[in-house]
Amino acid sequence: MNILVIGAGNMGSAFVKQLTRAGHKVAVTARNLEKAQAVAAANPGATAVATANAAAQAEVVVLATGFGDAVGALQSVGDLTNKVVIDITNPLTADFMGLTLGYSTSAAEEIAKAVPQANVVKAFNTVFAQVLAEGADFGNGQKVTVFVASDNERARQTASQLAESIGFKTVDAGSLKNARYLEPLGGLNIYLGYGAGLGTSIAPTWIQRA
Repeated sequence: MNILVIGAGNMGSAFVKQLTRAGHKVAVTARNLEKAQAVAAANPGATAVATANAAAQAEVVVLATGFGDAVGALQSVGDLTNKVVIDITNPLTADFMGLTLGYSTSAAEEIAKAVPQANVVKAFNTVFAQVLAEGADFGNGQKVTVFVASDNERARQTASQLAESIGFKTVDAGSLKNARYLEPLGGLNIYLGYGAGLGTSIAPTWIQRA
């Protein structure tokens, strides 16, 4: 796939690492182009691009920013018509121990309202950057799960294919409104990792009796 990653922080860097290893064509952009260039330089095959019109060649856009920066970041990269946009954000409070949205809406739904021309998918919001960077295989047959929610079936399938191409299991989590459940799950994962001291080598999953 031809993928644009927006963001050169821990999550953005981890996406670029895993996606290039999987053979995808990856471009990375960020407000600070030098940071994007450093990420690209560390991952042979990736390229850094200026923000303006960065989405022109992309089939998929991975939004690897904080929720507060999400809409502005998407609006800065050009025409998103029919692009698959993977939203990994959680609407966290300043102390990272709570959510600023919930019950009647979600970060993903608010982002979708702001960029209605795109096909927004909620995914990867329950995956720590450290887990993404180190890979989905936890050993003993355990693989980290990515929950995928979108109102667009093609977008949901595309995001699932992307996640599976870099080693993750996927669960179809239905429509985008189910981000209202996934974002609190992401918040719980953050609490368990940091608040409860379990560390960042954890991830939620879903099991099914054979």
